[in-house]
Amino acid sequence: MEEENLGEQGDVLASDDALAQSGADEFSTIREHYEANGTLTDDEKDKIADVAVDYLRGILSLFGENHSAIDEYDGDDGELILDVTGGNLAVLIGRHGRTLDALQVVLSSLMSSRLRFYYPIVVDIESYKSRSKRKLQQMALSAASRAKRQGSSVALAPMNAYDRRIIHLTLRNDPEVMTHSEGEEPMRRVVITVVKDPEE
Repeated sequence: MEEENLGEQGDVLASDDALAQSGADEFSTIREHYEANGTLTDDEKDKIADVAVDYLRGILSLFGENHSAIDEYDGDDGELILDVTGGNLAVLIGRHGRTLDALQVVLSSLMSSRLRFYYPIVVDIESYKSRSKRKLQQMALSAASRAKRQGSSVALAPMNAYDRRIIHLTLRNDPEVMTHSEGEEPMRRVVITVVKDPEE
């Protein structure tokens, strides 16, 4: 069984190399269109989604998850979200979502290599990131309120780049605060600062 899984893993990687070599320019038109105006047609998105789902299914099969469903939908910020459901998926989320973060990095790297440009794709497991996003948005609003009440900066706990981005996006339209990230990975954190009125 273990040898069989190693064989499957080798097949996934070998097929990835073959695809990268044989179809290196199959996405050139999509790449040019996306780089020109930052958007894609529904057909272009579908083509990217098909490749992403194939890669994700290959990765899931390495964990013995061959019958999970993958739902595709557009996120609020134009990203493609792939939400995996069914099966025993807790191991793919990991403690504090760290395994899911690693899965995200692997899929993003594979897709960028294949497409030869970056297109935002988010991997979610049983809507874990959606629930986490709501919590992060609430945390951002609460921290901004605290910064305004105290008239000072509030530093949040260290978090990954995806989570920091959610904090920044949540507060970007609040004229009373500004956000920035500071520190080095893995201790990089968001700091929320009150914008001082120049007349004060």
